[in-house]
Amino acid sequence: MPLTREQRLSLHRRAKDLRKDVVNITNFSGGAHIGGGLSSMDVLVLLYFHYMKIDPQNPGWEDRDRFVLSKGHGAVAYVPVLARRGFFDFEEVKSFNKFGSPFGMHPDSRRIRGCDASTGSLGHGLPMAVGMSLANRLQGRTCKTFCMLGDGECNEGVIWEALMAASHYRLTNLITIVDRNHMMIDGQTEDVMAIEPLADKLAAFGFEVHAVNGHDLDALAGAIERGIAVADEDLNVTAGLKPQAEIRKNGHKPIAIIADTVKGKGVDFMEGQVPWHYGSVDSTLHAKALASIDRYYEAIFAAEGGNNG
Repeated sequence: MPLTREQRLSLHRRAKDLRKDVVNITNFSGGAHIGGGLSSMDVLVLLYFHYMKIDPQNPGWEDRDRFVLSKGHGAVAYVPVLARRGFFDFEEVKSFNKFGSPFGMHPDSRRIRGCDASTGSLGHGLPMAVGMSLANRLQGRTCKTFCMLGDGECNEGVIWEALMAASHYRLTNLITIVDRNHMMIDGQTEDVMAIEPLADKLAAFGFEVHAVNGHDLDALAGAIERGIAVADEDLNVTAGLKPQAEIRKNGHKPIAIIADTVKGKGVDFMEGQVPWHYGSVDSTLHAKALASIDRYYEAIFAAEGGNNG
């Protein structure tokens, strides 16, 4: 069902605080992949604070929803989301990227409570998510797997092999989300290695594709809810492993969401700037970035007719 105004305001407040967390971590850690962390934040907030079925007190719960950050360099956003969701104390995050810390530039599922997959070598996350989805279906579970890809990561051939497998097995319990911020480490995606027309390619690989504004909570929510609805309908059919032919009768395809985002979203001097794929912020830039986030959300809250709490 559509987000209520109160839900949007709560999620915006959460995203505001978490964007500040990303800036703070980048400052005290000496540097991070801040641009893509900021671009992915609205998707992460919706998943972890509204949609995903998880229990921070029982992170190994077998029937939980899974999340795979295939663009593992986005850990600067993912780690504070896990902390604020209650998997561990945020004070622990202050060791980010320090010697001996469980929190590096890429997430390590063996050391981070609530992390379902170790990622960072690009292209590997979606194949793991396909395996999780197939295993959960074989075992009769009704949980979903959410996988976030980077758009530059879509240059990897193994991504397309995984998409073929997800389509072939009709893994509607897998919801694939592309953080389409149009940039990668070396420049614009379309200059380095063009991936457009991305929506047409995903559709040709057998997906139902939803291209939405990745910073519009209502648009994102609509696409995610479509994915959840399709998964729920098919999981009632496929639990207990029905024959492939019977699964296909339902006619549903796996859902792919292209979240059109802005690199560095919320920090005006970083937005759409390739050099902020990875960067550090000194005390001056740190203060400027936090002030920019305040201005960004002042406008959002004013449009919502609420306050920023």
